[in-house]
Amino acid sequence: MVLELTIIPRGQSRSISGDIANLATIIEDSGLDYKMTAFGTLIEGTWDQLMEVAKSCHLETRKENERVLTMMRLDDYGERTGEIEGAVDRVEKKLGRPIRR
Repeated sequence: MVLELTIIPRGQSRSISGDIANLATIIEDSGLDYKMTAFGTLIEGTWDQLMEVAKSCHLETRKENERVLTMMRLDDYGERTGEIEGAVDRVEKKLGRPIRR
């Protein structure tokens, strides 16, 4: 499964990079494969692993912020792994060329 996790802290300042840096540590410590983007983070794991990481990130952000928006999208492709890069690889194969990553 691949989870797209986006957490937006509200209530402190305009910059959220400090909050996001704290979340990167939680995600890294999970040992799960992930890829951070400008709008969220893709994380691959089991249902329980992904929900635990999402919960930990949300609660950590909530400690320092009056309000937290947490958005999640889940791609459940059974027992397949390597889907963070695999989905893009398949599109590149069909195009016959690499795309910008």
